[in-house]
Amino acid sequence: MSYKEALVGRRGFLRDAGLFSLLAQVSWPRFLKAAPGRNGSAGGVYARLGVRPLINAAGTYTTLSACVMPREVRKAMEEAGESHVSIPELQAAVGKRIAELLGVEAALVTAGSAAALTLGTAACVAGKDTEKIRRLPDLEGMKTEVIIQKSHRFAYDHAVRAVGVKLVEVESRAEMEKSISGRTALMLFLNSADPKGQVKRAEFVEVARKTGVPCMIDAAADTPPASHLSEYNKMGFDLVCFSGGKGLQGPQCSGLLLGRKDLIEAAFLNGSPHSDSVGRAAKVGKEEIVGLLVALELYLKRDHKAQWKDWEQQVESILGAVKSVAAVKKAEMFVPEIANETPHARIVWDPQILPLKRKDVARRLQEGEPRIEVRPSAEDEPVVEVAVWMLQPKEYRIVARRLREVLLSPTV
Repeated sequence: MSYKEALVGRRGFLRDAGLFSLLAQVSWPRFLKAAPGRNGSAGGVYARLGVRPLINAAGTYTTLSACVMPREVRKAMEEAGESHVSIPELQAAVGKRIAELLGVEAALVTAGSAAALTLGTAACVAGKDTEKIRRLPDLEGMKTEVIIQKSHRFAYDHAVRAVGVKLVEVESRAEMEKSISGRTALMLFLNSADPKGQVKRAEFVEVARKTGVPCMIDAAADTPPASHLSEYNKMGFDLVCFSGGKGLQGPQCSGLLLGRKDLIEAAFLNGSPHSDSVGRAAKVGKEEIVGLLVALELYLKRDHKAQWKDWEQQVESILGAVKSVAAVKKAEMFVPEIANETPHARIVWDPQILPLKRKDVARRLQEGEPRIEVRPSAEDEPVVEVAVWMLQPKEYRIVARRLREVLLSPTV
């Protein structure tokens, strides 16, 4: 379930894209000091707009504005915004630096992981041919199909279909190999769906190599661990897509496309700043390009073991606050198998003692003060899941206290 689906109809989410450049300049800790009440009466940019800030105990969901960028990233973006620069020159320089940092052949900063999917697909369809680039999504005379496992279909494959291609669904390896033809431009793999499909990553790459068809993997939310940033390219994927505004804590509207040098060069030609291209709408500015580079540099220098230990301690603190509640049957730590691979808290209660469902607890946390958002899960089940990796310092204590308060109150 996507957060959009889970929270449809809820108020307070940012919908105006023109607002993001303004919000990027806001220091989150400074704003918390002047946090508004429910009516937004205190100072601050969100209060002036009547938008209520939240404590993100859910994760890096786009709907919840993903992450809070480190101060160094915000400072770098501010500095980048003080001068004019050639975007092609900046993309080339930053791409080279990122490729060196990750040990991959080439890299391109994109306007999010979805943009990376579009540009990667366009690169495999039109290549560097100017005439073909200008005609997309008119595919006359070009390859028109993308192979994908049926279990790997997902909402964001719309970014691939935007190029004009048809997705050909397969299940077994034999069916996959049979479906590949002269019309096949690309093979697409959704990393988070690996457990669901019959053809796993290594075998998928093997088929691609055998048939000579480029393969691309969507790994948008797959950091941490840091090793994933180069692992999939080394495995043999020609193109790898990451979000820049999730685990990397870069600008929300940034992403990474990593892979073969010829395809990365073609991807750039199929997007901004080239005006007559299918990816022109997915513009990435100098501030986002620089911001993502700095975020990546910080991420690679981070003490990941120490950070993991800190996350575990926060989860244990939250679990400790609710374990003594009579209705709680289970309070445990878990780590998602793929994507958002960080320590989480899962709390299950007895509905006979506490007649609440997940949606009731989530609503109370949303409507309380401060507003808290938790991880989406089955709305009608007596379970709530909490992520800690996007919490700001000491916010886990607030989450623990509010959860305990809600679970001690049986009134719906």
